[in-house]
Amino acid sequence: MELPLAVRQALGDSAQRVSLTTLRQVDSLSALRMLLLSDEQGSLQVICRKHDLIDLEQLNQQLGRDFRLMELPERRRIMERTGLPDLPALPSLTELPTVVDFRVRDLETVALELADQNLAIEMAASDFRSLSEAAWHCSFAVDPGMISTSGDKSGGAEQFHSSVKKFTALRIKQRLEDTLELPPMPETAQRIVHLRVDPNAVMGDLVDVVESDPSLAAQVVSWASSSFYGAAGHVRSVHDAVSRVLGFDLVMNLAMGLSMGRGLKQATDGSESYTEYWRRALWQAQSAGVLASMMPRGMRPTFGLAYLSGLLHNFGELALAQIFPPHHRLVSRAQEVNPHFDPSVIEYYLLGITRNDVAVRLMESWGMPEEVILAVRHQNDPVYQGPHRVYPRLLWLCKQHLASLGVTGRVAEPVPEAFYDELGLQSGRVIKQFQELLEGKDGILAVTGNADIPPAGL
Repeated sequence: MELPLAVRQALGDSAQRVSLTTLRQVDSLSALRMLLLSDEQGSLQVICRKHDLIDLEQLNQQLGRDFRLMELPERRRIMERTGLPDLPALPSLTELPTVVDFRVRDLETVALELADQNLAIEMAASDFRSLSEAAWHCSFAVDPGMISTSGDKSGGAEQFHSSVKKFTALRIKQRLEDTLELPPMPETAQRIVHLRVDPNAVMGDLVDVVESDPSLAAQVVSWASSSFYGAAGHVRSVHDAVSRVLGFDLVMNLAMGLSMGRGLKQATDGSESYTEYWRRALWQAQSAGVLASMMPRGMRPTFGLAYLSGLLHNFGELALAQIFPPHHRLVSRAQEVNPHFDPSVIEYYLLGITRNDVAVRLMESWGMPEEVILAVRHQNDPVYQGPHRVYPRLLWLCKQHLASLGVTGRVAEPVPEAFYDELGLQSGRVIKQFQELLEGKDGILAVTGNADIPPAGL
C-alpha cells in the first residue's frame, strides 16, 4: 500500500527505509502518539510513547506556558489541511513547533500509527531522531508502571513532586475528616434514605417524596416516557411512572442518584461536563442492572443496589469538583490529554488521592448503603475479596465491556473466563447483551433529554 502524500513528504528521504505493518503486529512499547495543544500564545504538537501518561502541568512549567488540549474545530482544520483523518506522530507533519519526550530516545525502533487504515509505519529510531532534530526534547511523560502507591522515588524533581503530592493528599484527607466541610445530603435524598430503611414504606410514600421536588418529578416522568422503557400509552404522572413503567425499587434508586447529583451540579465546569457525567452514569447503571439480572438467583445481588452503584460510580467526579475545585481543574486538563487512562490513575499521580476516595468519604457521611460504598471504593479492583464483592466486580466488568464497545473512550482490560464463572455468567451471553444495549443507545441517550440533563450524543 502507498503512503499518503502528506506522510511521504513529512518522512522525506527516510520514506524509502520505512515498512508498513498491521497495528496488531506492532510492539506496543515502540508505538508513539502525538497530541495537539494550544494556549493564547499559539499551538504546539507533543510526541511521546503511546502508553505513557502526559504530565501537562510539568510540560507547562518547563515551557512557561498554559497549554491544554487543542479545541476540536482547530484540530479538524489541521487534519483537513493534511488530508488525513488521523495524524501519525511525525514531527514535521503539521508544521507546528514540536516537543518530544526524552523517553522516545531510548527506543530502538518506533511505530507511527495510521489508525484509520489499521496500519503502522515502522522505522529505525535513528531515522526518527533525524526527523525530530529541530524539535525540543524534554521530560513530560510518565511510565504508568512507575505510578505506584508505595515508596518514594529518590532524587531531585521526582522526590519533590512526590513530596508535593503527599502534602496535597494530606490536606485533602484532613478536609474530608472535617464533616463541617462536606456538603449536606440534599433534602430529597435524605427523605429517600429514610424510605429505604422503612419496612412499611409503600408506593404512595415514594410518589409523595418525588412529587415534592417538581424538577425531580418532571425528570422521572420524562424517563418513564422515553422509548428505552417502552411504556404503553402516555405516562402522565409520577404515580404512572412508578406503577406502570419503572417500579418502586428503580424509581427509588433513580431519585436517590439524581437528587445527589443535582445537589452538586453547580460544581461542574458547565452543562457539557454535567451531561457527560450523566451519560456515563446511565450507561454504567443500565449495564450493572442487566448483568445483575443475568446472574443465577443464588448469586444475584439486589437489582436496585446494583443499579444505584452504577448510577453513582462516578459520583466522586462531582464531589471532587465541589469540594476541591482547583484540584478538579488540574485533573480535568490532564484527563483531556490522557483519555485512555482511568481517571483514578491520573488523580493518584497528581494528588495522591482519587475521586473514589472523596466519593466514599462523602457517602459514608451521608449514611449510604454499605454495598454501594464498597462498590464505588473497589470498582477498579477485579480481585477484591472483601464484603459485598459482587457489586464492585459488576462495575468493573461493565467498564470493560462499555470500553470495548467504544462507549467510554477508555481502553478495555482483558476479562478472564474465570471472572465470568465466579459471577455465574457466560461470556458469550454477556457480550451479546452489551451489543444489544449498544443498539438501543438512542433510547438510553433520550433519557437524558430534559432540562436538568441536556441531551448528549454518543
